[in-house]
Amino acid sequence: MNREDWGSLAAFVIVAEERSFTRAAARLGVSPSALSHTMRRLEERLRIRLLARSTRSVSTTEAGERLLGRVGPALEEISHAVEDLGRFLDRPSGHVRITASRQAARMVITPVLPRFVERYPEIVVEVLIEPGFTDIVAQRFDAGIRLGESLEKDVIAVPVTGQLRMAVVGAPHYFATHQPPSTPHDLRKHRCINFRLPAAGTIYKWEFERGRHSVEVGVEGPLVFDDGDMVIDAALAGVGLAFLIEDQVTSLVQAGALTRVLEDWCPPFPGFFLYYPGRRQVSPALAAFIDMIRVPAKARKGR
Repeated sequence: MNREDWGSLAAFVIVAEERSFTRAAARLGVSPSALSHTMRRLEERLRIRLLARSTRSVSTTEAGERLLGRVGPALEEISHAVEDLGRFLDRPSGHVRITASRQAARMVITPVLPRFVERYPEIVVEVLIEPGFTDIVAQRFDAGIRLGESLEKDVIAVPVTGQLRMAVVGAPHYFATHQPPSTPHDLRKHRCINFRLPAAGTIYKWEFERGRHSVEVGVEGPLVFDDGDMVIDAALAGVGLAFLIEDQVTSLVQAGALTRVLEDWCPPFPGFFLYYPGRRQVSPALAAFIDMIRVPAKARKGR
């Protein structure tokens, strides 16, 4: 194998991950046509087809998938070895690739990015929004951010928020014509804005708890969304009641734009955690990112 093949194999891994010459070329900083030419030359030198091309997408052939399974982990290990050299520098450098839900990204990542980029200009942070859980090892993510109550047991989890609470809210002009609910069961008399879980595809049932009593309510209403911002907008418009993470609506409740009900039925639950495989060594870049977003123990208990 000649030296040119090493760079071509690295490019092949990115094309296989992205399943698109356009997206892969953007990551590599080259043109799609140049990247396509590189892949064809690699296939010619190896004398086997690695990629199946169509007008809309790119996928790996059986041979390409087998090569990806061997080369991908090897290149990732090389990348981590190079990034590990950052330990000898005054400031860490490298690439941090994170998967997160949309709400996790907005609550946890977005607020710290300006400060992080200023402090660590040599680190590139890549955030991909995905509604469901992702195999961070198979998809070559450094870490993920999800709710702690749903994490697997074989990962290292770092708290990045304190405990969270849910909140039932509605616009004041909605309550001007509707009696506020006294118990979760009263929600069946109200128009509610449903939320479809993007990963599972099911409608989320509203969950409540007070003391030893737990209640799960399947609400009804004229709207169903899979985006929290649309739920908030509909609640502000007075369409019905919404069930959201408290932090999403705190400022709106304080401003009087939304009214909160059933607060005593919404106890705290574990918040968001950054997680990564326990067997993987943490790169200096990821360690710096974790240090920036980690929530101190006192802050976690103080919510």
